[in-house]
Amino acid sequence: MSLYAALKGTGPSGFGYGSTAEQVTHDLDLKGNTYLVTGCNSGLGLETVRVLGLRGGHVVAAARSEETAARALAGAEATGTPVACDLSQPASIRACIESVRRLSVPLHAIVCNAGIMALPKLQQKHGCELQFFTNHIGHFMLVTGLLDRLAPDGRVVVVSSRAHERAPAEGIRFDDLSGETSYAPWAHYGQSKLANLLFARELARRFGEAGTRRTANALHPGVIHTNLARHMNPVARAAFAAMRPLFLKTIAQGAATQCYLATHPAVTASGKYFADCNEARPHPHGEDDAMARRLWDVSLKIVAALP
Repeated sequence: MSLYAALKGTGPSGFGYGSTAEQVTHDLDLKGNTYLVTGCNSGLGLETVRVLGLRGGHVVAAARSEETAARALAGAEATGTPVACDLSQPASIRACIESVRRLSVPLHAIVCNAGIMALPKLQQKHGCELQFFTNHIGHFMLVTGLLDRLAPDGRVVVVSSRAHERAPAEGIRFDDLSGETSYAPWAHYGQSKLANLLFARELARRFGEAGTRRTANALHPGVIHTNLARHMNPVARAAFAAMRPLFLKTIAQGAATQCYLATHPAVTASGKYFADCNEARPHPHGEDDAMARRLWDVSLKIVAALP
């Protein structure tokens, strides 16, 4: 544990900055439970698969190809089902939904972990900036397509980031979701992470309105040196890596909050933002219910128009 982690200590949950995914799931028996995890093949996703499997859970491991997902399950020594799910490809998402449906089991949690970060140049898919489409629309399409497979007390866990604070001043730029007007790598990454947060918030509102016991929460995993940083320029990547001993979380620590939210019986909150396994306050945009509702409606329209 770094000195920074030691100084941060723990919060009301009993866990904190330095807690690992294994620690937050200690003594939990997940046998008979099924968990869907996107981005299973590396970093936080792979560690989440490993720990859920370690506790007895059946993991539906999603990666861009079924072969990659199968290798991830084998490497994590987890029992599960590999599925292909490229979150930038609508046909792949639909095929994933159908694959999960064929399992005919309830999902106890959907962990929306996959993502891309800080693309140096503007890239687009289906009229949207690629980070917004992959990080938000892809997960929106996947989760809403599987809501009827979510257990009565199932959980949706959306990996956002503190980078949501770097979104444009107005929050979501609904008039420029293509990024054509003024693309900036970190601002658009921040917009996609704000969208993740608002999606969880609006989904939680809908769960509550329906009177279900289902929950939806978003989280900041911490700053971790993973494959997510692959698009950063070499100088920035080197500086990022040099910070690791003092300030960066390990992958085991980074996966803790999403494993906590997906499994721990103490989690009863919904529509909240978590960091270090405890509730945290997001940027005010992250609590903007009108923006969250508008994002949901706009996302539905985008998905309805996809080929």
